[in-house]
Amino acid sequence: MRALEEVFDRLPQSAFRQRFRLAAADRTYLRDKGLPTFLEHARDFVKRRLAPAEPMNDGKQTPFRGHPVFTAQHATATCCRGCLAKWYAIPAGRALTGSEQAHVIEAIARWLRSQSVDGG
Repeated sequence: MRALEEVFDRLPQSAFRQRFRLAAADRTYLRDKGLPTFLEHARDFVKRRLAPAEPMNDGKQTPFRGHPVFTAQHATATCCRGCLAKWYAIPAGRALTGSEQAHVIEAIARWLRSQSVDGG
């Protein structure tokens, strides 16, 4: 599993990943509800949509809109098992461990913090 520092150093080199920003309304929603609430949502999304060995609709299970966590997942390459394998060296074809799920959540949290602080 790659360290978050290494992944976050590489993410800016991807034009696709760099285009994701939280909209003003999402930043307000994040501020009003608080990061802990969003991280609970993220834990649930990761557990249901990403952690199984063979997630349903893998590669298409994370919408592009509808929740700030979805935007964060695309921005951090934590949206599908293929991206986890490529960016984080977390192999597909087996369930994510608890520590791998926590690693994904921390990546999402790190990105959400950056968006709420820098104004996106």
